[in-house]
Amino acid sequence: MIIEIKPKILIVDDIPSNLVALERILVDMNVDCIRAKSGNEALSHTLSHDFALIISDVQMPIMDGFELAELLRSNLSTRNIPIIFLTATNKEEKHIFQGYELGAVDYLFKPIDATILKSKVRIFVNLYQQ
Repeated sequence: MIIEIKPKILIVDDIPSNLVALERILVDMNVDCIRAKSGNEALSHTLSHDFALIISDVQMPIMDGFELAELLRSNLSTRNIPIIFLTATNKEEKHIFQGYELGAVDYLFKPIDATILKSKVRIFVNLYQQ
C-alpha cells in the first residue's frame, strides 16, 4: 500500500476569517494547509514541518510578513521556501519592492482572485514535488 504524503502549505494571517478563506480556495488542491495566526507561530511551524510554500499576509501585529520573511531567509533550513505575500493595504511600489527584495516569489492584493492564487500554488507544489 502506497501512502501519499500531501505537500504542506503554511498560511499566515492574524485574521481567522482570512485563514478560512485561503483554506477554502485551496481545498481541492491535494495539499495540507497549516494555519498560523502570527509570524511567531509561523516560525514555530517551520521547525516541525517541511513546507512547499508559505502564503503570508504582510500586515500583522508584533511581527509582520516582511520580518517573518527576513527570519526565514536567515535560516539555512527555511531560506528556500517560496513565499507569496498577500496584502490589502501595502500596495505602494516601495512595499512591493521590499517584499521581492526579501525573497518573495509573488506579491498579491486582496481580495484574492482564487483562480490566480490556485495557479501559482500549483506551480510551486509541482516544483516542490520534483
